[in-house]
Amino acid sequence: MDQSSAPQKICCLRLSSIGDCISALAVVQLIKKQKPDSQITWIIGKLEHNLMTNIPGINFIPYDKKGGIKEILRLKSVLKNERFDCLLDMQSSLKASIISLLVHSPVKYGFDEKRAMDMQQLFTNNKVPSPESIHVLDGFMAFAKQIGCRYEDPVWDFNLQPNEFKLAEENSINKKTVIISPCSSKDYKNWTAFGYIEICRYMVSKGFKVVICGSKSAKEKAFNQQIVDELHNVSHSIINLTGKTSLREMLAIISRAGLVISPDSSAVHMANALNVPVIGIYAHHNPLRVGPSRFMNYVVSIYDEEIKKEHGHTENLKWRTRVKNKRAMLNITSEMVKKSVDKIICDFHL
Repeated sequence: MDQSSAPQKICCLRLSSIGDCISALAVVQLIKKQKPDSQITWIIGKLEHNLMTNIPGINFIPYDKKGGIKEILRLKSVLKNERFDCLLDMQSSLKASIISLLVHSPVKYGFDEKRAMDMQQLFTNNKVPSPESIHVLDGFMAFAKQIGCRYEDPVWDFNLQPNEFKLAEENSINKKTVIISPCSSKDYKNWTAFGYIEICRYMVSKGFKVVICGSKSAKEKAFNQQIVDELHNVSHSIINLTGKTSLREMLAIISRAGLVISPDSSAVHMANALNVPVIGIYAHHNPLRVGPSRFMNYVVSIYDEEIKKEHGHTENLKWRTRVKNKRAMLNITSEMVKKSVDKIICDFHL
């Protein structure tokens, strides 16, 4: 696409999740970098928008996914006088597709047959070819290519402000700090409390301070407190910040740390975006599809072994194929994680 025909008013639609919105941010910022005169509006989930506060150059329209028809009508009112050159619909869900009907644009880009789901193809008139890479981020970057952007390695700028580093400074977060965020959005993607207890002790033995993080949910607080309670003999090196950080404070804390350890969660994507070494722990989802793109050499994964148990092979599986055994994460050992810890400490001189 030549510059004369390149879209100037662009609407991006990605409501959730936090990790996927972080991936989408790289796409939006690439477009803004290469097309500085473009006007970009992003319809985004209310929770996910909290992560994007203070990011310049993007007009965010937060959407409350729990708001029902009232929220749809509000969004319709906000968009009624807006006209766009194109829509980048990077969320393949029925809810997002319904919202896409409110966006006035002659061109609506969506996923191709390989990645589309929930009938998204009926709501878009331009299908973005899936790249050879199966990674979610590369699939998103293909949208930028469709509107004339050339590929660049993804770069993220969250525009963190000095006041957002207060917690990091109060807790003296530095390169000898490991952030452990034990909980994912789905219980079956979580590793064991016992495993994290062993890793916490191992990190302390290596001279690290351990900061345990998580959301305000009662379930996460209870799980993380279970870990902390078993670490009384090394309590001087353990800080529990579960439920005490905003999303952007979490970004600031991770940005100062030396290492992050977490299952498939927003913490992994934050660390990857901030270029902070991270060990992602996987059994259910293919890390080649959803893992930390900059730190794939350090993931702890038994996905291939588990998927082979269920399908008998690992070839030619559908893009979203996941392991169904909800106890699969129990097959990951602390020794596997320690091996990745040792490799990162060596490679990054921690």
